[in-house]
Amino acid sequence: MAVKKQFSSFQDLLSGSDVPVLVDFYATWCGPCQMMSPILENVNTQLKGRLQVVKIDTDKYPHLASQYQIHALPTLVLFKNAQPVERIEGVLPAEQLVQRLQSLV
Repeated sequence: MAVKKQFSSFQDLLSGSDVPVLVDFYATWCGPCQMMSPILENVNTQLKGRLQVVKIDTDKYPHLASQYQIHALPTLVLFKNAQPVERIEGVLPAEQLVQRLQSLV
């Protein structure tokens, strides 16, 4: 399941993970973002132990949205070794998302 966490710094969150981190940049008011929740749970189940899914509310962390140039919601960014390696904008079915992520995790 995607985890809602408070963290002292985003960099701590990324560097503290020993698996790639898939960040779901979302907003509570965004309809397509709500559609991503069950999709991400499915992806998390299929890739269990190979990645960590984290949701970040862009309204609560606007500086992160700005830093990573998040202009469309939802936007997924896969971080490996604390560096962004893949970016996916919009809603994708779980199968397509798993397919895109599998070679990267």
